[in-house]
Amino acid sequence: MNRRSFLATALAFSLTPVGVRAGVGTDYTPGLVERELAAGKTVFLDFSAVWCTTCRAQERQITRLLDENPAYQQAISFVTVDWDSFRDADLTRRLNIPRRSTLVVLKGDAELGRIVAGTGKAQIKDLLDVALQAASA
Repeated sequence: MNRRSFLATALAFSLTPVGVRAGVGTDYTPGLVERELAAGKTVFLDFSAVWCTTCRAQERQITRLLDENPAYQQAISFVTVDWDSFRDADLTRRLNIPRRSTLVVLKGDAELGRIVAGTGKAQIKDLLDVALQAASA
């Protein structure tokens, strides 16, 4: 890498606010998931952290899959739960979330599927398909 490219890259990273994450969906706030479920929605939860490389890999796969099939975003409520802020929250404890990089699909009172630290496209697509099927039922 030449000096000019290096400096441009370094500048771009230095201007990115610390703690900002792209995320897919709405940022979690207490009560949000309960309201979405009460409204009859299928909820896709992404428990992630800014610093987590596995979470970023999952996010890239989810983004690709959403681009490939817009029906996912139209039918499913996506909620990103910041692990650093909500690891001890009632939602996290109630769902027995073991760690960041956990993806969970909920509908009504039921958990329809879960992935812990999985980053494979096929695996995440299967979970999204479960959510889409539940949202369409």
